[in-house]
Amino acid sequence: MSFGADWATVFVVGVFAVTSPGPDMLVTLRSSLVGSTRAGLFTALGIGIGLCFHTGYSLVGLAVLISQSIVLFSALKLIGAAYLIFIGWKAIRARGDVMQVVGEDERQPISAGAALRAGLFTNLTNPKVTLFFLALFTQVIEPETSSSLKALYGGTIIAISLTWFGFLAMVVGHEAVRARLRATSHWIERIAGGLFIALGVRLVFAKAASN
Repeated sequence: MSFGADWATVFVVGVFAVTSPGPDMLVTLRSSLVGSTRAGLFTALGIGIGLCFHTGYSLVGLAVLISQSIVLFSALKLIGAAYLIFIGWKAIRARGDVMQVVGEDERQPISAGAALRAGLFTNLTNPKVTLFFLALFTQVIEPETSSSLKALYGGTIIAISLTWFGFLAMVVGHEAVRARLRATSHWIERIAGGLFIALGVRLVFAKAASN
């Protein structure tokens, strides 16, 4: 395929992959709803940084090693699952009076560092992201593909991610939206927690790519 067709493939597949519900979306929504728009934006930044790591090692072939190694894949899978179950349990145990907030000053504090780490760790410990990059890049990258084009393909996914999750953070973290969610926010938090746990359990049973 030509460069234009290759880039279009990366862009279209990237949009669908990034906007599909998953751990990254859930952690961004939780940071924005429980914390603030700022916390949600830092979580989105953490996800973007995680994608930079995924892009880097995918482009040098480490993704192939992880996807084909039962030991490495299983270790990453279990770490990611444990983290999702942990934050899901914390969400389920959230107190209703913490979630029933009105103003910015009454929100549960989430520091910029904690929000960034939540996004970064959630993204880095999801082996499906590794497999996504492996599957996508093998479709558009040839041995003769230049380093600049490889960087452009990876940068496209990162830009889509930052734009989408940043948008979610600003929408969900806006006071008008939070005011509408106030009556049900505690249950939203518990549902999100249940989804985190379900994703974690599902991740435990994810299979490494077959040889």
